[in-house]
Amino acid sequence: MRIKTALTIAGSDSGGGAGIQADIKSFAAFGVYGTSALTAITAQNTRGVHGVMRVPPEMVTAQIRAVLDDIPPDAIKIGMLGGAAVVEAVAEALAGYECPLVLDPVMVAKSGDALLDDAAVDALATLLIPRATILTPNLPEAARLLGLSQATTAAEIVAQGRALLDLGPTAVLMKGGHATGPHCTDRLITQAGVHEVTGPRIATRNTHGTGCSLSAALAALLATGRTPEAALERAQSWLSGAIRAADRLGIGSGHGPVDHFHEGRR
Repeated sequence: MRIKTALTIAGSDSGGGAGIQADIKSFAAFGVYGTSALTAITAQNTRGVHGVMRVPPEMVTAQIRAVLDDIPPDAIKIGMLGGAAVVEAVAEALAGYECPLVLDPVMVAKSGDALLDDAAVDALATLLIPRATILTPNLPEAARLLGLSQATTAAEIVAQGRALLDLGPTAVLMKGGHATGPHCTDRLITQAGVHEVTGPRIATRNTHGTGCSLSAALAALLATGRTPEAALERAQSWLSGAIRAADRLGIGSGHGPVDHFHEGRR
């Protein structure tokens, strides 16, 4: 028997709360072995991003091909890419490889720092979004991908999700973290309809890496054979617990990370 594996293609977070660090922790939380291909190195902590250095596209390609050749993933999660050349390199490196793919269109850090330049948005929409099993934008990211204002009502959220579905992914997860109200509703939109999962909105400043962690959890669960709907149910329940337990970690003085391993600390 072989343990299930998942590959994250994303940037590094030196503070450990987001990016590939959060992805690998999320994979591990579900018993999935994580591999990685770095697209950028960031100098950041819980207070913000202090520097970004992109990895050359040819090195991104080399990392992906090395993993595919020896540790073929059962699912892939794509996060921060940073530029059109890296988007193109990732698309080329993955050409012909078939497995569930979760695409998190990371554009802005929790601190507000830009992480995806304008030139990369078109490349993302053309080369990678059509290949995604689940596309996981938050509301600002969905609006930017579509060139629209941010959705503010449930009807607008569903409409934008359906517009993104027209770009070719199998499913679109419109994450509800940027909405308002006492509850957070994630909406998984497919050709079959809308699957909603709602949880309480938890009052904490320690939410760094929640988007990365949710997308990575979905990839891990798809790797183990869950359907997108079942993966969302389990992933949101896990992430809610990770956010609820985040304050007890006491990491940093800004937006701290969630507790990826809260289930093992019960």
